[in-house]
Amino acid sequence: MGLKKLFETFFADKTILITGHTGFIGSWLSICLNELGANLIGYALPPLTTEDNFVVTNLQQKMSSIIGDVRDFNLINNIFKEYQPDIVYHLAAQPIVGESYSNPKDTYDINIGGTVNILEAFRINKNAKILINFTSDKCYENQEKEDGYKEEDRIGGFDPYSSSKGCSELITSAYRNSFFKSGSSAVNKRLSSVRSGNVIGGGDWQKDRLIPDCMRALKNNELLTIRNPQYIRPWQFVLEPIYGMLLLTKNMWHENEKYSGAWNFGPENNRMFTVKDIIEKIGTYIGNFNKKIVFEKKKEDIHETKLLCLDSSKANRELGWQNILSIEETIKFVCGWYMERNPNYGFNVKQIKNYFDKV
Repeated sequence: MGLKKLFETFFADKTILITGHTGFIGSWLSICLNELGANLIGYALPPLTTEDNFVVTNLQQKMSSIIGDVRDFNLINNIFKEYQPDIVYHLAAQPIVGESYSNPKDTYDINIGGTVNILEAFRINKNAKILINFTSDKCYENQEKEDGYKEEDRIGGFDPYSSSKGCSELITSAYRNSFFKSGSSAVNKRLSSVRSGNVIGGGDWQKDRLIPDCMRALKNNELLTIRNPQYIRPWQFVLEPIYGMLLLTKNMWHENEKYSGAWNFGPENNRMFTVKDIIEKIGTYIGNFNKKIVFEKKKEDIHETKLLCLDSSKANRELGWQNILSIEETIKFVCGWYMERNPNYGFNVKQIKNYFDKV
């Protein structure tokens, strides 16, 4: 159908604040919204590398980019006051499970305290109408469920990262119930949270993630040891949950409270694949890639979920959202970005067009 045909002029000229805009998902969201004509403000730490999507697409020239820490409430509140955003997407986070074991306090300060700062600024600044908190599929209490977690399932988290995302969900729910229900002074505000699958796509160079680790090994002509290749994850292309968030935003804007709440945007259970499956599928697009991989199953010092699935039937039913790409199409998009000599803004827009033409 196409991105612009789907959303027409809905986002045009709306002022939108994205925290974490220099990150992987935040940069792709920023490009989509820029193409839809939004006035964008970003708030985040600097990008990790000069190869990050935010840098190679020159996004800093296409939006108001403010470098800052999500733990700085005064700066965040001043941004709300100065720019008066209509819509807020909160993606800024410490996103790595392993890092949460090394620095648990920072993880909790950023993922919990940062969420409180954004929610509080949203609460006290009248112009902001919609906030979507992007959390994680790891926010659920892990039970190794084969049928997928539903939005009403118990929130938990074994490790510091996962539990910090569970806490972020609880705080979001508490703010929604306490301040943004009918009869409250902020009844015109709508608040939701989004839980996606294992998001993959171009421009991600974060450490301890499968795709970036693979692409670094390929680039540096190094062997890569893959731990626990039989672990199952809900892999999905980065534009799948972004499509969901954009649909959710439009519905939240037009309906008072109906669409405020928690939402899963993950692949169907028959699209679950192991780490080894993904490696082998990458090998079909990149010659001799599998020769650079060493698989091993070893006892880890840190806990990791073996099976992680989401039930997205609520989004299917109430938003008309579904995953568009097969896993083969997803890997083709991902490998296409990393093998591109010049993955600039125009190349990203081309991938966005190719994806939304399938919707």
